[in-house]
Amino acid sequence: MTTEATEGKVYSVNGGDWDEVVSEVRDTEEERLVVNMGPQHPSTHGVLRLILTLDGETVTEARSAIGYLHTGIEKNMEYRTWTQGVTFVTRMDYLSPIFNETAYCLAVEKLLGITDRIPERASAIRVMMMELTRISSHLVAMGTFGMELGATTPFLFGYRDREMVMDLMEYITGLRMNMAYIRPGGVSVDLPAGTVDKVGEFLKEMPKRIKDIRKLLDANPVYLRRTQDVAYLDLTGCIALGVTGPILRAAGLPWDLRKSQPYCGYETYEFEVPTQTSCDVYGRYLVRMAEMEESLKIIEQALDRIAGPLKNQPVMIEDKKIGWPAQLALGPDGFGNSPDHIAHIMGSSMEALIHHFKLVTEGFRVPAGQAYAAIESPRGELGAHVVSDGGTRPYRVHFRDPSFTNLQSFPAMAEGGQVADVIAAVASIDPVMGGVDR
Repeated sequence: MTTEATEGKVYSVNGGDWDEVVSEVRDTEEERLVVNMGPQHPSTHGVLRLILTLDGETVTEARSAIGYLHTGIEKNMEYRTWTQGVTFVTRMDYLSPIFNETAYCLAVEKLLGITDRIPERASAIRVMMMELTRISSHLVAMGTFGMELGATTPFLFGYRDREMVMDLMEYITGLRMNMAYIRPGGVSVDLPAGTVDKVGEFLKEMPKRIKDIRKLLDANPVYLRRTQDVAYLDLTGCIALGVTGPILRAAGLPWDLRKSQPYCGYETYEFEVPTQTSCDVYGRYLVRMAEMEESLKIIEQALDRIAGPLKNQPVMIEDKKIGWPAQLALGPDGFGNSPDHIAHIMGSSMEALIHHFKLVTEGFRVPAGQAYAAIESPRGELGAHVVSDGGTRPYRVHFRDPSFTNLQSFPAMAEGGQVADVIAAVASIDPVMGGVDR
């Protein structure tokens, strides 16, 4: 409802769907309880609001309400250059920032027509960084899931092990998350000295850590009672709702874009696509645990290439009209670029200096058109649809975020079950609201 006033329009918010649900329940002769769970609740994985209608402890109707973490990322990108857009998209699904960056950059590279010109070393680094991030994301999912069902040890183990990935991210990119490391044309900077050894140590230690979590949960009788035959959603339901990722693979379909629609050279890596046929929370847990083990295999193969045949390759496309300067280095005072790098930029020619200035401040132009690029994120198909009008800024960028799509499955999982199983259902979806409310 709106009314005119001297200071402009005054808006009165009347509850919307909440009032509608309550009035429907009030008009029935049966006794029902409407519970408003969230949007601030430890078990909703962010600011997710769940409206539950209960008959005793049985959920008869479930609705999910979003919009409490609206960031305006997609709109903001229309006012930044194509390269600056990376710093926005990395903040969407904040548990898998590298995936956001890669999907966006792959779409931009499609529009530019440079997909086949990306250096192999850059693609191998992208693969390694994505699989490290997949492990990090799944560890958060498993750790928080255990805590939500009453077990604190899996949470401590999950976050302890995630720190190993965060340390690697900080060492390589300078930041633990929201790195803006992947750029159109490659990556922002080459791997620092010592990266190969540090990732090698991680590959030796992480399999033991994953086994520790499996020992806690795989055969835990309490965990099995809370997860087996809970939040059931079969393959037909997944397909009808557009569900992808571990939920779909736990329903028996080995659909993984790294295999079915390869990108970044994934077709040259050896790994399996884990599946289960239980269609329940436990199956989704097993799929994610197995995916971490497969990610370790991919990281090892990528590392061998980076340290071997691709060792001396560049990490950014050599087209100076597109490639962001990748030889970044700090000066002796810890600020700005090093004198050697400044001399390299300014010592070529006046034209080169002007071009460098325009590339950084104005950005490169992308031919008019539109492109869609999709990758397999920890939660499913993450797609970027980018539209260009031929300028230095995106005309429109829209993401197909798997958390948003997968949340459609929540009512199908929760209705008919117990209210306590709502927690397990949401946790098995593993939504990240930063990706939903972008």
